[in-house]
Amino acid sequence: MTFAERFALYWKLTRMDRPIGILLLLWPTLWAVWIAGGGHPSWRIVAIFTLGTVLMRAAGCAINDYADRDIDKHVKRTRERPVTSGKVTPREAIMVAVVLMLLALLLILSLNALTLMLAVVAAFLAASYPFTKRFFAIPQAYLGIAFGFGIPMAFAAQLDTVPLEAWLMLAANIFWSIAYDTEYAMVDRDDDIRLNIHSSALFFGKYDVLAVMLCYAAMLSLLAAVGVRYQFGTPYFAGLLVAAGIAIYHYRLIRGREREACFKAFLHNNWLGAAVFVGIALTYWF
Repeated sequence: MTFAERFALYWKLTRMDRPIGILLLLWPTLWAVWIAGGGHPSWRIVAIFTLGTVLMRAAGCAINDYADRDIDKHVKRTRERPVTSGKVTPREAIMVAVVLMLLALLLILSLNALTLMLAVVAAFLAASYPFTKRFFAIPQAYLGIAFGFGIPMAFAAQLDTVPLEAWLMLAANIFWSIAYDTEYAMVDRDDDIRLNIHSSALFFGKYDVLAVMLCYAAMLSLLAAVGVRYQFGTPYFAGLLVAAGIAIYHYRLIRGREREACFKAFLHNNWLGAAVFVGIALTYWF
């Protein structure tokens, strides 16, 4: 196999061909980078956290394919993934993940000790999340912690402390993750039942749509509380209002529980995260 062919497999293994995961991980990190930086974070910090997000998401995908190699082969949507199809060995997947995590570590070595300690926790969360669907009823909640740990890290890197607002934002991200990943899980509901895998869509059952909307409401309420504590102005709350409108649009998509519509709602969460970020950026701009 040529280098180009092997690189293409690793690219697919780390889901670099599907950037939605990067965006859903990046938006909450950027919320925190901007707020902790008083609306004017250094571009060095922006670059470190942006590239670190990309690397950690890629590493997480490699570990996920390793963990699910015996599951993915039974699902039509995932049976051609590099590890389960035999094109990439499990050992290769782990090596790719380790290299990516080491690169992410190198990025933050110049930051303070608190950020480094939080990075160790973040690495553990990213590595362990893929295994939670085997025993945890709502693995999407664990995903929210793993996907949102860039929030306390961003505050730590710039303030050398993690204030209450950071933890409120992390809690908001947990609810957001449950919302959008339940939409995703609604697509795979039948396969998860057959394979005896836990998911929030199965846990919530016939109340799945209601649960998604309540999670959106909790997320926006927590972010509103952050805005009140920081005495943010109209642009911030306008961003939350736009995000609320997007959440209502998602309700229209998922209420019929059709697979394609649920997946469309999942992908569309990128715009919800972007709306919140624009509100934050405009708050400091004006």
